[in-house]
Amino acid sequence: MQIKKYTDYGLRTLIYLATLPKGRLATINEICAAYEIPRNHLNKVIHQLGKEGFIITRRGKNGGFQLAAEPAEIRLDHVIRRLEGDTPWVNCHSPVCVIEPACELKHILAAGKRVFYDYLASYTLHSLLHNRNELEQIFSTREL
Repeated sequence: MQIKKYTDYGLRTLIYLATLPKGRLATINEICAAYEIPRNHLNKVIHQLGKEGFIITRRGKNGGFQLAAEPAEIRLDHVIRRLEGDTPWVNCHSPVCVIEPACELKHILAAGKRVFYDYLASYTLHSLLHNRNELEQIFSTREL
């Protein structure tokens, strides 16, 4: 399994925001420059992160984005499930699979998916910040 680029960008955005001093807002251009990712892709991600309640978005001249909760309160399973969508890992109906009535693959993959998300539930955004000083140094050397 590989997470979507969309989810990757969402996680990168949350990591970036988590390294900022409390109360500091980041702009979309700043995040794009930090990771060298296209603005149009990140716009959609930022919108969903706000809609899902992971970040606070402020419009206007002094607008930007910040985390909506402390990093220790943002569980990775929640973020990934919301950004990836919670669809089955295998689609037996498009195209219709002739062995679907007798196939065990869908059950095995569904169980694997549950284990995957249960494992991620023990990690938060804070878990990704053990090397916070190194992350801050990397971001500070980027042309923002």
